[in-house]
Amino acid sequence: MKKKILIVDDEKNIRMTLEKALKKSDYIVDMAINGEEAIKKIKNNKYPVILLDMKLPGMNGMEVLEKINEMDYKTKVIIITGYGSIESAVKTMKLGAIDYLRKPFNPEKIRKIVTEVFQRYEIETKKDIDEIEDFDKMLNLAKSEINKKNFDKAQEYLNEATGINSEKPEPFNLLGVIYELKNKQSEAMKMYRAAIALDPSYKPANDNLNRAGNLNRKKEDLNLGESEE
Repeated sequence: MKKKILIVDDEKNIRMTLEKALKKSDYIVDMAINGEEAIKKIKNNKYPVILLDMKLPGMNGMEVLEKINEMDYKTKVIIITGYGSIESAVKTMKLGAIDYLRKPFNPEKIRKIVTEVFQRYEIETKKDIDEIEDFDKMLNLAKSEINKKNFDKAQEYLNEATGINSEKPEPFNLLGVIYELKNKQSEAMKMYRAAIALDPSYKPANDNLNRAGNLNRKKEDLNLGESEE
């Protein structure tokens, strides 16, 4: 993973101090002199860590932080603040900022805070990746058991999947398939509708719900999901 960092500060000497300190630790440093430039760069680059000054011309640091939150990125923001502005820095932490650097600062302090925040970013990102892999694994195992008609085992895997992520439609669609194969039509319809409530565009659940409502339905037309081989 590239250790990319964006520095957002209108004072050139601050930007240069931060850049010099961070490049010694092999960080890839980008810079922006105001909030508007920062937002453009953030949209085009995924920065794990951003150093953000509170007092910027035009769009201030608080407004930039709010924009970052709207983007729903995993970026960790460290606030740069002057002496006497700690109360404001604490307010930004309620908006999602992870830490703050108080001026004047020294290179060792800069590197220490950035390293700690970057490590937290890596841990959380790895956790997200692991959860996605585990979710997909549970779905594939459930599909395998459904094909073998081991419905109880398949339900165990689907319960695991919903425990990992309860906002995805796939497990509910597969639960509907299981209920339908067990000739429990009303329960199947409920599961298909639950999947569609989570994602109205999820085609497998829509296909199954439409087919299940057809008196001439054929169970061989059950849709287990697009990733099925």
